[in-house]
Amino acid sequence: MERTVMVIGGGYGGTLVAKELDAAANVILVDPREGFVNAAASLRALTRPDWAPNAFFPFGTLLERGRVIRDRAVSVDPKGVTLASGQRVEADYLVLATGSGYSYPAKPNPEANDVAQQLDDLRRTHKELSGAGRVLILGAGPVGLELAGEIKDVWPDKAVIIVDRADQLLPGFLPEVRDGLHHQLNERDIELRLGAGLTALPPVPPGQAARFAVTTDQGEEIVADIWFRAFGVRINTGCLADGHLTPLTDQGMIPVTEHLNVRDHNHVYAVGDVADLPDPKMASYAMEHAAIVVRNIRAQLAGDQPDAVHTPTLDRRILLPLGTHAGVGQLPTPHGPSAATTETVHERKGADLFTARFAARFNRA
Repeated sequence: MERTVMVIGGGYGGTLVAKELDAAANVILVDPREGFVNAAASLRALTRPDWAPNAFFPFGTLLERGRVIRDRAVSVDPKGVTLASGQRVEADYLVLATGSGYSYPAKPNPEANDVAQQLDDLRRTHKELSGAGRVLILGAGPVGLELAGEIKDVWPDKAVIIVDRADQLLPGFLPEVRDGLHHQLNERDIELRLGAGLTALPPVPPGQAARFAVTTDQGEEIVADIWFRAFGVRINTGCLADGHLTPLTDQGMIPVTEHLNVRDHNHVYAVGDVADLPDPKMASYAMEHAAIVVRNIRAQLAGDQPDAVHTPTLDRRILLPLGTHAGVGQLPTPHGPSAATTETVHERKGADLFTARFAARFNRA
């Protein structure tokens, strides 16, 4: 009898697990959205609405044999999942891949589950942004920096100011990577206010054009016409809050073994942002986790012991484009991490933000 593998969450890791196991098992993917959103492309989708459809991939083309249930998991236990609709679905193997939430526009608004809705949101915000002369971005992490780069790529004359309480950009990365980033930001007249916070958030909603003034805790007044929030990751493990599967960590994450099993459950796995691992909450790590889980479930389906393990590394990696042709990066090498050239960042991410990779995953011609 064919075994059932249920994947909860259709993000970077979940769709990879579902795709790779589709031929080997009865795969069920559960997600409330109409399709996968390539969050790496969301910021370009905001600044270039004609390009925006490239960021969205309906789930209907992902699987050849398996099926997608468009619903939200509200409770998970060792035997299966209870959905928001009340439906109960049981499976031999469970893969938890519900990911994390992040402020719009880096990820879609939580209530927008249809692609048409998500595109409408981006077009609406693009219209607001296009008429704004001064843009304030709160958060100087990769999201805030990439957003600034995409804005300057389309509107080089807009004033863009990034504010962050941190004292430096990309802490933990090589000095030459940080220095290169500062140089490129200066070339694009992107202003930084590091080591500074605001005494209060702007009096208008993010993404809505309206002239306003805010004050930093250092006493500087900043005037802008629109602002965006680029901070605040929220781990999506609400479906485990009842404790029917496993207790969560104090940070709301799922404890896992080196095989990426949920602790005490050798048929349940967790990948990506929800897994309690020291890895950064980034798509590349989620897909690494997914590859390990695929190998282990394949072994179990064949009656063998799973042997793929995840060994976290302290070496950090990143590809951080600033628009289509600029950016910095850090990549692993046999001799340790090394700064990536701007050309490498362009070729590996900046040119299409992984669109071709996901077009292949979703069988888009």
